This record gives sequence, C-alpha cells and structure tokens, in this order.
Amino acid sequence: MTNPNSPIDFFSSISDPRVERTQKHSLDSILFISLCAVICGAEGWNEIEDYGNAKIDWLEKFLHLPNGIPSHDTFNRVISMLDPKELNGSFVAWTKSIAELTDGEVVAIDGKCMRGSSDDGSGTYTHLVSAWASANNLLLAQEKVAGKSNEITAIPRLLRILELKNCIVTIDAMGCQKEIARTIIERGADYILALKGDQPEMPDRVSGSFTYIRPSSDHTMEGKAHGREETRTCPVITDLDNIIDKDRWVGLKSIVRIESRIRDVMSGQIHKETRYYLSSLEADARYINHSIRTHWSVEDQLHRTLDVAFGDDASRKQKDNAAQNFSLPNRIGLNIIKNAKVSSMGVKGHRKKAGWDNDYLLYALKSFDVVKI
Repeated sequence: MTNPNSPIDFFSSISDPRVERTQKHSLDSILFISLCAVICGAEGWNEIEDYGNAKIDWLEKFLHLPNGIPSHDTFNRVISMLDPKELNGSFVAWTKSIAELTDGEVVAIDGKCMRGSSDDGSGTYTHLVSAWASANNLLLAQEKVAGKSNEITAIPRLLRILELKNCIVTIDAMGCQKEIARTIIERGADYILALKGDQPEMPDRVSGSFTYIRPSSDHTMEGKAHGREETRTCPVITDLDNIIDKDRWVGLKSIVRIESRIRDVMSGQIHKETRYYLSSLEADARYINHSIRTHWSVEDQLHRTLDVAFGDDASRKQKDNAAQNFSLPNRIGLNIIKNAKVSSMGVKGHRKKAGWDNDYLLYALKSFDVVKI
C-alpha cells in the first residue's frame, strides 16, 4: 500500500490516539480492514471483526498482522478516538487526487441527519453536510454540524476546501446566503441557490418579476421514472431591476423559476410545485433546468444509497466520534463501488460480490489504487 493515490496512504498521516505500548495492531491495519469489511457489507464493529477473521489469509497479503485481527472493541475504541478533522482532511486530500471535475459539472451541497446517532432523547443527532460531484459520481467532502440550522456556517468552510473552478454549485434554501454566494464566486465557480421563503421581500420580488418581465430564456423538459411522469418548465430572467439589494449578491446575473408537474402513473394523482432560484449564470434556461434537476442526484445517489445499501441512517454508533468517523469508511466504500462497477448490479449487490469474491474486491481496491500488487 504505497501508491500516492491510496486513501490508506493519506490516512497514514493521522495521529494515533493510543499510547504506544498499547498498540498491538497498527492504525493502518485497523483502517484497511475496516474499509474492506465495509465494502463487503459490514455495518458494525462485530461484523468488521468477523470479516477480518474470515479473510485473514487474504488480508495478510497486504498487512503485517503479528497479533491477528483486532477485536471489535479495538475497532470501536480506536476509530471512535480518531480526530475527525484529521480524518476528514485526509479524505478530502484523497478525493482531490482522484477527482477530475469537468467544466460545468454540478457540485451539489446538501445535508444529511444520521438518525441513529443520538441516544439521550434530546433529538441531537450527528448532521453532515456533503459535497457531491454529479458527473464523477463521487463524494468530495463532508462537514459535521450540530444541526440543520448550522449548515449556514458549515457550507462556507466546506466550499473553501474544495477545488471548484468552472463548476456549478447548487444548494437548497438553507444555503441561500450572501456570504455563501460570495464564497462560491471567489472559488471560481457559479451558483444556483434555492430561494428561502424567509428572505425579507425577496420571494415576492422574484415571483413578481415573472409576472411583469418577459423571460430572457425558457426551457421545458419531460421525463418518466419510478412510476412518475414529470414536466419541468424553466423560465430565466436577467432583468434584475425589481430585486432589492441585487448588488450585494456577488455575481448575481439571473433569477429562475422552476414549475414542476408530477403525475403518478398508477393513481393519476398530480402534484404541482413552484420554486425560485438566484444564479450567477447567464440566461441559458436549458442548461439551468438540467443543472437544477441534477442537484437532486445527491439525494438519490448519495443519501438514499447510504441509507438503503449501507444502513447509514439506522446506525446507532454514539460513542465519542464514532458516528462521524465510521461514516468515512462508508463513504470511501461508496466512492469505490460506484466508480469500479463492472455490471448493472445495485450497490448492495456489489458489496455482496466483493465479500464473496476476493478477486472482485481486489479489482475494486486497485481501481482506486488502495492496493497495488
């Protein structure tokens, strides 16, 4: 494991929290076994230990294991004690080394609450804000916040550690803030920000513009998926004379309206919704319409997959930094699986195949240079 693009190599710079005389197992071994176990379907400490014991002959091809496989208590204790900032910094360094973001790629910023991470009845959960590269199908980075309301302070920190030049950053209504717009422009990117309903006078001004001003560009797209038919109409206006404080929104060039009409094929029920956006993009309604639609891939391809295929939301890890730190192997595993697939199986199917077939797991790991033999 000496390749410069290996996440294990990036993690080798992490400070080991243990006293040296208590280190029966190297930190690299603990992290590598955890990652392999997670890719192969493990969702808890006991399962990681069981995986290690079942695969010890294979693991010894890459690791020096003089004391065998660590116990589940060791996996739990060591990973929970790691500094989450160091761990996340290593993850970001790795994704920067492997991600080649294309011009115009949508980077969706969105938050996710880990529902199983609180056991005190207070309703305080581990909440992570993530950056998802749509074309690369890759999680780029994440930031922990105390709750959804704290996303406002976490998003600028997240943006500042990412390489975003010539990308389009999309954020839901929580991120519709002047500082966030400024940060995105400073990072060399463009933005599409969903308009918050509580912005003083802004919603009325924006919606009113579509009543009195002729759109500079418009586009309609239709699609059918998951038993639903959807029509999305997108007019774009570049005349911003009706917008209060428009000069305080750095880079603002257009306002956008998305009218969606969704029909359930089975029931015939129709749902309509209208949303408004602020954007630094010129009036290209087709481009903007597709970019906004692409934003929601963060829900389906990242958040939903983590819950359904990795049991992320059901995880009840609560000790120290366990929930946040264990989320990293899950997300590294997801990045590897989504970008190393050789068939049309779902993520859960690929996890099973990796667990059954060492050669398949090795192929997935080598595709991201986790191992090189």
